Amino acid sequence: MKLHVGNLPFAVGEEELKALFAEYNPEEVTLIKDKFSGRSKGFGFVTISDDEVANKAVSELNGKDMQGRELKVSEARPMEERPERPRRSFGDRGGGRSFGGGSSRGGGSFNSRRRF
Repeated sequence: MKLHVGNLPFAVGEEELKALFAEYNPEEVTLIKDKFSGRSKGFGFVTISDDEVANKAVSELNGKDMQGRELKVSEARPMEERPERPRRSFGDRGGGRSFGGGSSRGGGSFNSRRRF
């Protein structure tokens, strides 16, 4: 059974997550990290082969305090398919602005700029 472990303190590393579930004999422990910064996103997944042991882990660890945060441990659900967002071109910043108006530098439209 795959478990979702949420509301983890951001300072918790994968080794600490493994240690938390050590007595339940997990097969796999994964801490989810931001792909750019490498920092924890505050949740992870733990796979435990024995469903009875996994249910015991949920009942014993859900709500447990870890560094001032209340852990949320539950059976993981399959990831839902997200609708694909439309791709925008490089110059498209949205907002439907006219030529010369989208920048925070200079402001206004192209024709209203002062000329010296």
